[in-house]
Amino acid sequence: MSNLLGAVEIRALAEQLNLKPTKKLGQNFVVDANTCRKIVKLAAVESTDIALEIGPGLGSLTLALLEKAKQVLAVEIDDRLANQLPITAAQHGFDTNKLTVISQDAMQLTKLPANPTVLVANLPYNISVPVLLNMLELFPTLNRGVVMVQSEVAHRLAAKPNNKEYGSPTAKANWWADLELSGSVGRSVFWPVPNVDSSLVSFVRHAPLGDEDQRVATFSVIDKAFAKRRKMMRSAVGELFDDAEGNLIAAGVDPTIRGEALAIAQFFQIGKQLIKHNSTK
Repeated sequence: MSNLLGAVEIRALAEQLNLKPTKKLGQNFVVDANTCRKIVKLAAVESTDIALEIGPGLGSLTLALLEKAKQVLAVEIDDRLANQLPITAAQHGFDTNKLTVISQDAMQLTKLPANPTVLVANLPYNISVPVLLNMLELFPTLNRGVVMVQSEVAHRLAAKPNNKEYGSPTAKANWWADLELSGSVGRSVFWPVPNVDSSLVSFVRHAPLGDEDQRVATFSVIDKAFAKRRKMMRSAVGELFDDAEGNLIAAGVDPTIRGEALAIAQFFQIGKQLIKHNSTK
């Protein structure tokens, strides 16, 4: 079995690059090879997969992906890390032709050199939700994945309606995929050790509920529904409709229900009603 990175090597690499992990970029590097292999196994990465990794850092997870995937697309914002990654892969006996490093901010990413099939990433807590939503939206070939995020974010992403953690990120992610919690990750597997807990969220893509116009309309309803929690839907979407109550009833939704009780399918019905309403104006 090939040699993955361990704690000693991670620290030595950081020192060599004069890298001081920053909170701003959410740099907490995984120093435990078993954790990396566990994540790759959980994502069911196979030899036919093109894996997309966001924020590979010093390469712990990248090497575990290279063990299994046909190709790895690694998106790294820090140039020093992006330049070092192929060197580290080669030093550990991996075929660097299988690795493509994209030196870019994941939030600005719009295209990739190949169509990714699986997303595996340790996402910084401050951008984890928008990055995940962007990847699901931009790359329809991503059919599944596992992301490691702050536990609080993980519970939000995997929440179901009528749960206090359920909110707009969950509803939006559910447009493309089913998400679930897939375990927690101890703080000790990171360097530096973070002061928050981390968890794994798995997702499996399903067919989108509608077309792009319907998605935009549905997401605008979701934004209104969660802008002020505990608000009845007839008040929450009052600005979107001339007759909010009538349109909600037409969408098959109780006007007195609150947004946090609605699943994505119901938001979609309201979104379709919004398109109909706007076309008659």
